[in-house]
Amino acid sequence: MAYATLPYTLNSTSTASSSFPRSKLLHQSPQQSFQLKTLPPSILSFNRTPIKTALSSAYTDSAVNGSAGEAPVKALRRLLESPGIHQGPACFDALSAKLIERAGFEFCFTSGFSVSAARLALPDVGLTSYGEMLDQGSLITQAVSIPVIGDGDNGYGNAMNVKRTVKGFIKAGFTGIILEDQVAPKACGHTKGRKVVSREESITKIKAAVDARRESGGDIVIIARTDARQAVSFDEAIWRSKAFADSGADVLFVDALATREEMKAFCEICPSVPKMANMLEGGGKTPILNPVELEELGFKIVSYPLSLIGVSMRAMEDALKAIKGGRVPPPGSLPSFEEIKETLGFNKYYEEEEKYAIKSGYSGPTYGARISQQDSDQKSTRSDEPIIDLLPPIVYDNLNQNDPRSRISGIWSRTLRLKITGKDGLSKLDVRIPAGFLEGASRIIPGLNGVNIMEMLEDAPIDSDGLQSGKILLDFNDAIGDRIQVFVE
Repeated sequence: MAYATLPYTLNSTSTASSSFPRSKLLHQSPQQSFQLKTLPPSILSFNRTPIKTALSSAYTDSAVNGSAGEAPVKALRRLLESPGIHQGPACFDALSAKLIERAGFEFCFTSGFSVSAARLALPDVGLTSYGEMLDQGSLITQAVSIPVIGDGDNGYGNAMNVKRTVKGFIKAGFTGIILEDQVAPKACGHTKGRKVVSREESITKIKAAVDARRESGGDIVIIARTDARQAVSFDEAIWRSKAFADSGADVLFVDALATREEMKAFCEICPSVPKMANMLEGGGKTPILNPVELEELGFKIVSYPLSLIGVSMRAMEDALKAIKGGRVPPPGSLPSFEEIKETLGFNKYYEEEEKYAIKSGYSGPTYGARISQQDSDQKSTRSDEPIIDLLPPIVYDNLNQNDPRSRISGIWSRTLRLKITGKDGLSKLDVRIPAGFLEGASRIIPGLNGVNIMEMLEDAPIDSDGLQSGKILLDFNDAIGDRIQVFVE
């Protein structure tokens, strides 16, 4: 969501602030309309001077949200070129990304911290692999139409690995990728023990990313991140950021900046290259500022990496406490079943399903029922024999006497008697089945494995009525001593 300042009327006791960002005032052409909305209370102040209203959207859909069918990467580049500060919450799965889109945000990030937590229940210390991030990212990008910026960590290796990572992220549908200069294993930039690779290696990786983008024919936005602020010094972080810009990075990002002054100084370098801020919720090293303040400092995009995973964890803990106490979560904390279905797209699915509904039914034979009433009656007269329910064989409906397959069809449908006698002389099994089922019977009778019944039936003598009844096709003892016999009925 883009925020931009508007001129406001001063009351009798107010004085205009010389620091008011006049250069960032939006000028509207007659062809472009906009809506005014009141900002949330948390950002209704600027230099202690009340801001009555501000633009929640600088332009209409044709100017900021883009035309229908706009490619996500083009939408992201348009956002980077449009006025105002743009907020991107961080998702960790397809559902959280869908919720971000439904809330009206124009893009989102994936958080490596949150993906590691949600997918592995492990800390963000370099345990999540390239393949896992790519798989998670593919599910996320397929769930939404807004641009998604992926967390590429340190590229998962050297410059050649970076090239593979960038190309993989492009194929997965990401519109942007964040690449950092930490050593392996990398970790969250606001945790202890951060270390970075050499200047030369960090620059080489960004150049490799730019080359990979060109080779792929894509236009993925490359966000170059340095963790040198905590690993080395603020000056080192600034030096690297300038070098990244010279190497072709589209956006610059210094993680874990410690003060407003550092944030402002960072935004003053390379004026033509957009800057990214990271508002680590809940106690990171960087001051938490509202969008208006971040825009005044010079940032173009801002991420909120832990909001969704954090509130999800707390909500699940509260729900589990309620369930353990014999209750269910209160209505205010739980959407209705209808709301859940609407969010997940059940209603849309039902509407689309109607397009492909089959209007007429099929009146053919119902497979899976008893073979026939006659067969059932026969079984009832042999109550002393084991009963085996079998699915019917393949039905050959359209074969005629002149068809060369008709003989095979007839043979395959002949009834065989399968008899198994234990080594103690007692009958274990005595059933009559169509020949086509004997192959399936081998799955439960190991002794029949490898038996080519079709070949044996074709080689059997044939009288005027077909195969000679009573002929023994098989008679042998299996590995455990059982005698297996197969007769033609």
